[in-house]
Amino acid sequence: MPPRTKSKVCTHQNLIFTPSPHAHEAGYKQPTLAQREAAANPQGSLLLPSESGRQTPGPKESTFPAPLVLPDDELSRDPKYPAQSTRDWLMGGYRNTVTKKRKTIYVLPPPGCGVGSESVKGWTVPRLGKHGKHVKGEKDQREGWTERATEDVLGYLRAFYWGMEVKMLDVGEGLKFMRDGPKKEESPTLWLSTNKPDDLIGIRTRATPQGAFSHQLNLIDLLEFAIEILPQDAFALLMLVEHDMFEDQEDEFVCGRAYGGSRVAVITTARYNPALDVIQGVERAHAWPASHCQEYIQRCAQPRKKRQKMATVEEEQQGERVSPMRTAVTAHTSLPPLNLSPSSAAVSGLWLGRVCRTVSHELGHCFGIDHCVSYACCMQGSASIIEDARQPPYLCPVDLAKVLRATGADEKIMERYRALDEFCKRFSEVHLFEAFGKWIEGRLVELDASEVDRS
Repeated sequence: MPPRTKSKVCTHQNLIFTPSPHAHEAGYKQPTLAQREAAANPQGSLLLPSESGRQTPGPKESTFPAPLVLPDDELSRDPKYPAQSTRDWLMGGYRNTVTKKRKTIYVLPPPGCGVGSESVKGWTVPRLGKHGKHVKGEKDQREGWTERATEDVLGYLRAFYWGMEVKMLDVGEGLKFMRDGPKKEESPTLWLSTNKPDDLIGIRTRATPQGAFSHQLNLIDLLEFAIEILPQDAFALLMLVEHDMFEDQEDEFVCGRAYGGSRVAVITTARYNPALDVIQGVERAHAWPASHCQEYIQRCAQPRKKRQKMATVEEEQQGERVSPMRTAVTAHTSLPPLNLSPSSAAVSGLWLGRVCRTVSHELGHCFGIDHCVSYACCMQGSASIIEDARQPPYLCPVDLAKVLRATGADEKIMERYRALDEFCKRFSEVHLFEAFGKWIEGRLVELDASEVDRS
């Protein structure tokens, strides 16, 4: 559980780009810079000066920080998780390849509710209890995910996986949950129709009397459904769901999963609803990029009695340039605080940004990309909703090398960044996208400078 938000607004004056003090206690050790540079190279080794012209400096910590590794984070629980280099990824037999006949990422909007199952729509409404009005003046977000938001996810993926064709899957009159199926099931079941005549797939459900939602849908059944309707020309299919999900009876909930080898992913928007932030302990003020705030990390990583002085990271000045992370944090703090009285656009954008980060992560698994352990990265594993909010939307140098190779955009890194920046500019009131856009602009300046250095 993150520390309670204080009444004062944190300025995030000092930033930390190395693992937290807790990382050493947990047994995590970040790969060395040389190891990380080699991991980003398809040959699996460092390029010699004679091979690359003048040797360029490696990625800066103030652009690509290390994982935070705070208590209860994924890497804190499994600090020895093996790294996947670009060479490992290229050599892996599990990797799906984009081909001329299989080059489209499809997005399937959340299913509606058919005749006789109207009450199922109510399952998407969160139970807020005494936290129903936790932020003064904030619009109630219980109304649900919108069609416009699904279109925005589509636009984000077009930029993130630049070079791929990304489009909505045509399901005719729309996909709907139905109560009545071809056979009686032992457990409560909803039904979804496939693209085969008279073919229905059962989706198990369960009631959760003490949960944040009254009912949940079974994730495994939804993934099986996605496999069944996967178009022949699809590289991958992303299915969005508004309902809360569970994977097995021991789960409290699950936000999504990819069957990478089968090229399908299912994501729920339910738990990312800002209306649940207080109940779930999600820290808004220190969401990325402010998750690298020294004061916040110290409070999370060290009990008050054991706190030690942490080394402050000084900004690396290159002429008049400021690091992309500092620029991103400045953009984050320039907008009205999210824990006071945020605008409706800011709150809706907060929800959208969380979903966008997760869908880009899960689709990464469809490209055969494993969890990242070397950097703070979009492909990091996550152990909780709380950790989700702290992770960045960008890809680290290692995983970006994989995506560029997979999508055929090896020589188009600048175009990809510009496409993402263009998307972010549409959401100037949204903290995540405003910060991400400024990070991208700083990264583009660095890439331009490296080109000059090599000339």
